[in-house]
Amino acid sequence: MIILAAVALLWYGNVTSCQAETAMMAQVYFDGNYRIADGAWQKIEEGRHISSTQGDVTLRGNFHLLTPDGEYVGVYDGDVPIALYVDHINLTICEGNAEPFVMDYENPLFGDSSCGVDWAAYSLMSGTADPLEIRVHNPHRFGNENAIDDMLANTALWADVEFEKGVLDSDKTQRNIGSFLVMASLLFLGSALFSSLIHIKNGKLLWILGAVILLAGVYLIYSADGISFRSESIVSNTTILGCSMMLYMLFLSMVVVHFFKHTRKVGAAALAVLGAVDAVLFMLPIFTDVLFYDTWFYWVGVQILANIV
Repeated sequence: MIILAAVALLWYGNVTSCQAETAMMAQVYFDGNYRIADGAWQKIEEGRHISSTQGDVTLRGNFHLLTPDGEYVGVYDGDVPIALYVDHINLTICEGNAEPFVMDYENPLFGDSSCGVDWAAYSLMSGTADPLEIRVHNPHRFGNENAIDDMLANTALWADVEFEKGVLDSDKTQRNIGSFLVMASLLFLGSALFSSLIHIKNGKLLWILGAVILLAGVYLIYSADGISFRSESIVSNTTILGCSMMLYMLFLSMVVVHFFKHTRKVGAAALAVLGAVDAVLFMLPIFTDVLFYDTWFYWVGVQILANIV
């Protein structure tokens, strides 16, 4: 009850705070055509879904500028960089005869991929209104189906600190709740340690509850918008997010099994399978070319089955 009350207080404080309001800035949108793989060119229209899992996508057109009130200004060719929201995809931007702008990440542990969520800052060639091309490559087999939709919907001007502050403030409540849960978990873990030292019964449950709360807090922090502005290691952010998600469900399942005494043997067997699957999924990216992000699809299926059991 104390934790729920504190979370409610944090939410109320952030909602009513004027500090979380973002500055009014000009709006940017991309207008032109797109094609998937070698398919036909189609018009980019608001509300039309562009799949990022059916092959490489090419966008061809220009960035256009609107005033904060939504009035059309024209084709944007200013000096302020364009901010592009990148969700587990690689970008190659070609403009005129200039050297292509390539955004991807290389991680020797989990393989070559843009394995994470980040913002790319692209500076346009000054004074040109020629169409440019944005080539989008999705290195993953599953997930981020709406990556291109999200990128187009969140295009903005990277106005230095103001832009970063606006992104961070958009998920300030979630990040604060996550931080609070991390701190609250220390109370449970501290109590668990004390219980273990004086040999109090049920001390094991305190350890598990502390782990559940800690992992929930870590997940909320690393799934909040703007995490790349606080931690620049994009692939590490994805790794921490995935590990906290998987381990949270594993420890939460332990809590469920603990309270269902009549089916504890079945639950323990399901937990053993779930733990073994998690261990395999953690090892696959290290010893094979499977990307960690792609293992989440299989984990979801196994977790659903374990939940039913």
